[in-house]
Order: sequence, then structure tokens, then C-alpha cells
Amino acid sequence: MTITDVHGRDLRYFLAVAEELHFTRAAERLYVSQPALSKQIRALERQLGAALFDRGRKGVSLTSVGAALLPHARAVLDAWEEGHGAVRRAREDSECTLVIGMSTSPGRGGLLPAIRSRFTGARPEARLRLRQVGWEDPTAGLADGSSDVAFLWLPLAGADRFRWVVVATEPRLVALPESHPLAAREGLEFGELLDEPFLALPGTGPELRDYWLAVDARGGRPPVVGAEIASADETYEALVGGLGICLVAAGNAPLLTRGGVVTRPVRGVTPSRFALAWRAADPRPLVHDYARATAEVVSREA
Repeated sequence: MTITDVHGRDLRYFLAVAEELHFTRAAERLYVSQPALSKQIRALERQLGAALFDRGRKGVSLTSVGAALLPHARAVLDAWEEGHGAVRRAREDSECTLVIGMSTSPGRGGLLPAIRSRFTGARPEARLRLRQVGWEDPTAGLADGSSDVAFLWLPLAGADRFRWVVVATEPRLVALPESHPLAAREGLEFGELLDEPFLALPGTGPELRDYWLAVDARGGRPPVVGAEIASADETYEALVGGLGICLVAAGNAPLLTRGGVVTRPVRGVTPSRFALAWRAADPRPLVHDYARATAEVVSREA
């Protein structure tokens, strides 16, 4: 075996489990499924020819081999992060490109063009690149570094790793098939929906998944999940297919009400918050200039 057999991903997975000493928490931190994480750790152990963790009824602990690997894994990942950051900064300083991730199109009354206008007025040399990120990644590319800033929904897992400015606070509506018995009502109480099957976001973002299932408004009753959805198109098809209902931000309602689906006001749930976020440790002026332009546009429109 050579050192090239072990990838940075293997070391990141190992380090997350070593620090959490809990496979489920480590998987949530990495935004991967727990079975996928366990499979990757097993593969790494086979490559190294030794167990890295003791998996007992009392929990997970490092073996002596795992403890020996831990400081070297940290050093390798720290060095790579520094090198990767240096390359990114050099490339982006020369290209002056800002990658903007989004889990949902900002839309909302021309918000994105207004921010672009203010930002490019101050940084005319800058180029903006938009990228759509699937709902499997609730950070819209911030966690893995593929986005520099991102429009996303709060709450955000690992909130201490990010900073954000809220760009829209909107009531949550309930989306239902137009044939649903409750669709004829002008408004609903959330308590009337507790027995309904709900459409759920992917489990890779448990905080956001729980938020859109309104777990905090259920009085301890677990939600009934009718299907899992990872895009607006999947949500629409699941709704018209009768697989469940879902909560949706008022600004996103037009994405679902294309025919066969209606939205209704629902009382008893908190408003949604849509935000521009960036990594707390990112020092680049381009990132902070875009965040500042966003805050100024939001403040002006408030």
C-alpha cells in the first residue's frame, strides 16, 4: 500500500468519527448518511490492516492504532486545507470570481439583481457565478467549499462555522393537493395537520428537515413522513401524487402551485428565514463585499 491509496476524504471521515466518537453525529457533521460513513471507515481499516475504532455496546472509542493515526490525520488535513486555501485565493484573486450557491432561487422581488448591481458597482472587476445545489446539502456548497457564499434556509447546522444575513422572513404556508379535504379551507391551524403524512427533506440536514416538518410545533408527537423530497420538482410530483403535504415559504409557493396544488395559510408555526451565508473563517474581501452589498440591499428595502 502507498500513501496515495488513502484519500483526504478517508482522513476527514476518520477525524470526524474520532472527534465525535459517535457515527451518527459524525455523519450529520459531514452531511453523509451513517451507513455510507461506516462503509468508508471499514474500507480505510482494511487498507491499513487494523481496526481504528472499538465499537462496543458502551459506545465508540479509538483503538491504539486509531490514536496513533489521529495527530497525523489532523496534520495532513490542516496542511491540505492551507494549501487548498492558498490555491483558491491565488486563483480567485487572478480570476476575481465569486461562486454563489443556492438551494432555492432568491427571486423575491428582484433581490439578486439588486445585490449584483450594488456589488459590481463597488467591484466592477468581479465576476459572479451562480450554481444550483441539491437539497441533500443544506449549506448549498459552503460546507465542502464548492460555494463561496450561498443563499439558503435557516436553521443551519454547525452555526458557529458560518455567518449570515437574513434576506427574507416569510410566513410558512401549507401546500396540499387541491383534492385534499382541507384544501377548501381559507386557513388552517397546524394542530389540524398532525396526523397528515408530510413530505420530508433529506436526512443529511436533520435540523432543516425537522424545521420544515415543524417538529417543535407538534407537542412531542413524531411526524408521519409520506415521502422524502430533494427538489421543487420532486415536491410538486409528490403533492399531486397524494404522497403527503408540506410546509412551504410564501415566496416559494409559486414553485408548487402549477396546477393541482394549492397553498393555505397555517397558524401555529414560526415564519421561515432565508439568508445569505458564508464561512466564518473566510477572510477574502470579495466574500465580505458581497455580504455587505446584500445587507445594504436588505436594509434599504426593509
